[in-house]
Amino acid sequence: MPMNIAIDGPVGAGKSSIADQVAQRLHILHLDTGAMYRTVALYMLRNGIDPQDEQTVSARCGEADVRVAYRDGAQRTMLGGEDVSDLIRTGEVSAAASAISKWPAVRRRMVAAQREIAATADMLIDGRDIGTRVLIDAPVKIFLTATPEERARRRYQEMVNKGMDANFDDVLRDLRARDEQDTHRAVDPLRAAEDAVTVDSTHLTFDEVVEAILRIVADKTGGAWA
Repeated sequence: MPMNIAIDGPVGAGKSSIADQVAQRLHILHLDTGAMYRTVALYMLRNGIDPQDEQTVSARCGEADVRVAYRDGAQRTMLGGEDVSDLIRTGEVSAAASAISKWPAVRRRMVAAQREIAATADMLIDGRDIGTRVLIDAPVKIFLTATPEERARRRYQEMVNKGMDANFDDVLRDLRARDEQDTHRAVDPLRAAEDAVTVDSTHLTFDEVVEAILRIVADKTGGAWA
């Protein structure tokens, strides 16, 4: 039976990059569930479907052939056989993903797909409802967070480093809006599982967060992945 690690947390907490490093250290796969929602969002945009139109998105989300493959241990996300891993990282797709992730039909489909993937191998899975919905029996659950200001600062710096036009106040405002949406949506709202260990990365370096999570994994699994 595969053993899974669940990492949840708000936008900008660094879940994906931290999860990548932790998974590499443990020699297991990492599933970025956000990429799956982004791929459904890309499908809707390509087909001229308004992400805010719940009825149409719900009726057609089953048409999006979303699959995950691994190359050299890294996740590649596919849409109908096309590798869209890079195409789903635009601001437009991100906004659309935020919208479609509210709809129950989309979440039901993604949760089922994520559970199927998790059943195939030891895996670290990150998202916003992994410990509370997708993998409620995971032996290791972590809630990774940081203050809104610190998360906004990191995201702003990332955008600047990529040569993007960014304003810190705008980034912080958008981040707070996403927090409000994620924590108050009717279906699978963002929250820490009762048995999750919270890691606040506000004053920690990247490496310190990785080491903190590795210690939690070792403690919870008795060093099964040592």
